[in-house]
Amino acid sequence: MNAVALTDQGRVRSSNQDTVFAENHAVGALPNLYLVADGMGGHRAGDYCSQTLTTRIISALRESEGKLPLPALRDAVLLANESLYVEAQRHTELEGMGTTLVAAFLEEQSATVLNIGDSRCYELMSDGGFRQITRDHSYVEEMVSAGKMRRGSEAYNRAKNIITRAIGVGAAVEMDLFELPLEGLSMLLLCTDGLTNMLGDDEIGAILRGDETLSSMAEHLIQAANEKGGRDNISVVLVDLREGAREE
Repeated sequence: MNAVALTDQGRVRSSNQDTVFAENHAVGALPNLYLVADGMGGHRAGDYCSQTLTTRIISALRESEGKLPLPALRDAVLLANESLYVEAQRHTELEGMGTTLVAAFLEEQSATVLNIGDSRCYELMSDGGFRQITRDHSYVEEMVSAGKMRRGSEAYNRAKNIITRAIGVGAAVEMDLFELPLEGLSMLLLCTDGLTNMLGDDEIGAILRGDETLSSMAEHLIQAANEKGGRDNISVVLVDLREGAREE
């Protein structure tokens, strides 16, 4: 198994509020861990929130020996959310901060994915099939589900950045969980909307089906998003499950 994590400021933003993490070996109760977080908030509160979330999740997991993997990750996320929310209430410079999260870990037969917000996880199958696993927690996707908006319409594109769930904005947070069989799975992509707002799923899938190294694929994704405008920070974590994949 091989994994690569890469983040880029993009061409418009003055700072990078994304945080990425990839570890192929055990992190406490988890056999491995991959995550992407997209922070929000002024006065650098967004980058603080995404970085601190990642640090606190990892710290909690390192104390989770003896737990089952999913409860350990879920507890770590809830604990980090609560602490960030309390911190934001106490410090005016952190008021309004928050962050998305998409995280995954792999066991022998399955992959587990957790998401809060609109950062995404995709799967690439050995037959070339490519699809989004997570569901965006966003205003526009709620409108689409309710039949009140068409995906890709002008109204949809204008309001794509309004998310309905984030870490750090409330004392409690709700997360979605997905379990994927590893059979037939070639690759996982975790990414922020800085990638998916610039590139369509067909464009992303075409890059992942190429014959580049994993690091080159990650760089290719970011370069392509920048060439389309790079209007936001761009972050990707790629996890390669193909036979013969090795850590770089």
